[in-house]
Amino acid sequence: MATGAAAAVDVANGVCQSYLNNKPVRETRELVAELCRHFYTQGWVSGTGGSITIKVHDESIPKSQQLIVMSPSGVQKERMSPEDMYVLSSAGSIISAPSPNPYPHKPPKCTDCASLFMKAYEMRNAGAVIHSHGMESCLVTMIQPFSKEFRITHMEMIKGIDGHGYYDELVVPIIENTAHEGELTESLSEAIQAYPKTTAVLVRNHGIYVWGDSWIRAKTQAECYHYLFDAAIKLYQLGLDWSTPSHGPIQRVFGGQRNVNAGVLNFNNALELSRVEEDLHQGVAGAVPIPTNDTGKDEVITSLVANVEAMIKADRKITCLKQLQGHIWRTGFQNNELKGVVFEDVSDALQKWHAMGIKVYIYSSGSREAQRLLFGNSNYGDLRKFLCGFFDTTVGNKKETRSYFEISQSLGVDEPSDILFVTDVFQEAVAAKGAGLEVIISVRPGNGPLPENHGFQTVQSFVEI
Repeated sequence: MATGAAAAVDVANGVCQSYLNNKPVRETRELVAELCRHFYTQGWVSGTGGSITIKVHDESIPKSQQLIVMSPSGVQKERMSPEDMYVLSSAGSIISAPSPNPYPHKPPKCTDCASLFMKAYEMRNAGAVIHSHGMESCLVTMIQPFSKEFRITHMEMIKGIDGHGYYDELVVPIIENTAHEGELTESLSEAIQAYPKTTAVLVRNHGIYVWGDSWIRAKTQAECYHYLFDAAIKLYQLGLDWSTPSHGPIQRVFGGQRNVNAGVLNFNNALELSRVEEDLHQGVAGAVPIPTNDTGKDEVITSLVANVEAMIKADRKITCLKQLQGHIWRTGFQNNELKGVVFEDVSDALQKWHAMGIKVYIYSSGSREAQRLLFGNSNYGDLRKFLCGFFDTTVGNKKETRSYFEISQSLGVDEPSDILFVTDVFQEAVAAKGAGLEVIISVRPGNGPLPENHGFQTVQSFVEI
């Protein structure tokens, strides 16, 4: 048998066990365990969350063929040992897995981040990747809930990010979270490709992926990113703008007001500017360019109203428009100018299902905030006590099958058929059925006609269910 590194990286013929125990692999296993313990103290990998992977540095073999060490999934990171690690080939196949530990430990499983880690290795030739659940990386994506980027400039710690200096603007792409980590692979890959200068990708309400050409660079940058996120959060709390060179008071679109709770919404927090640009490019009737920040208040309001009306007329089922709807509704309900109107059978059915122990969720194109406002201020009183949760278009369009897969995964049922979806829209019924859900169509006044032989059970009232 051949010996040494040549045999170790010949994946087609298997990796010899002696190589898996040699010094580079052994030291890399020990390093991952050590870093996991350190990052636990930083709050980055608590609750078994987060993960680390490092490419084995062995000068005796080509870099493209070097092995990869990854931390396992669902394991308390501060208690991991080198023997708990997985070893993968440069192509991502598992070469060595840890032995099971006795109860109460779960069976070993490679990190759910594996496919995302491999994208950083493939697309950026990374030497190490860190996935952190640090609170700073989560909160910073919530400050501007519709922004697809985090931006900051004129901060000393920016110099710790590869390719950046003090005067540069650091831009980190933000992708939307999903119920399962592996489902982020495609969007992370698209972000890496769209931002060739970035060494990190934020996941909204989740955390961050950071990579470098070595574990030292990955760790250094991860520390700098978390510092900058923490700084942005603190500056925001002080009413200061972290994204401008002066870091002066946060400027409002309307008249440059500082108060972040002003009655008139910041345009960027109400509608995504990219959506307006997209409508202009597609020639959507009524869409108009947005005036610059130094334009008068009346001109900005006029353009905002025009674009909102254009999106409504085009029946745009987009999250930012629904969020604006939620803001408007909140003001109306708080001032007792609005009341959520529901059919009589809805209130009766919700109470009956609640008494039977049946969990009820709402899935609407209206934002979750708008749903809570409607059901909390209905013509039959506060109905939220009968509801277990709310879904909106952040899980996907209601006429797309994938959205219902996402919901079934989020609810944690054994089978999608354990969920009954009730709708008055035929296309939604088809999409939900495609995901394996049970479906009933509710026939309501004003509904469009159903196709002949549509194959769905129908009801005239919820009390029939």
